[in-house]
Amino acid sequence: MSDAFTVLWTHDTCRALRRAGRVGERPPVAFSGAHQSLPTWVGARAGDEVYALHVNRCEVFVVSRMRMVDIGRGDCCGTPPQTWGDPSFPGHDDWSMLGAGGCGATAVHVDATPVRFDNPVPGDLLPELTWRNARGRTRALKYVVDGRLERSVSLQGFYRLTPESADALAGLVAGAS
Repeated sequence: MSDAFTVLWTHDTCRALRRAGRVGERPPVAFSGAHQSLPTWVGARAGDEVYALHVNRCEVFVVSRMRMVDIGRGDCCGTPPQTWGDPSFPGHDDWSMLGAGGCGATAVHVDATPVRFDNPVPGDLLPELTWRNARGRTRALKYVVDGRLERSVSLQGFYRLTPESADALAGLVAGAS
């Protein structure tokens, strides 16, 4: 049985995606890292889904749904850097804004939906979204006020969704296609 996770893409990441003209394109890769500068895709396996979320003006958007294919450097990633100035993943330069230069970055190959910034999570769904930890404890979003997310801190990181919340986000993605 596959799991579903969320990852928060920052304003800088989303701005870089727009600037590079990646809106409407499918990312072939994302990046996991060992440092807090990148989310660590701990617990995710091939076949799991990851929902990239973005918060803008207190509204949460589903930017892309990525199905994990594999993790690690593949032939498509290009040659590993020989010096600190070399690009980490030259084969994925077009998508480097997703964390290629992060400390300890590892390529996560994905099959993704196109990047978009017009798929909001309805305000009445925000308080219903829940995540569960490895011990089975669940938690909801904090700082939801009148259907708006006042602070994004409880989305920052890489978190496993409950099956019900995964289904709700899957429905949003399917309805937006």
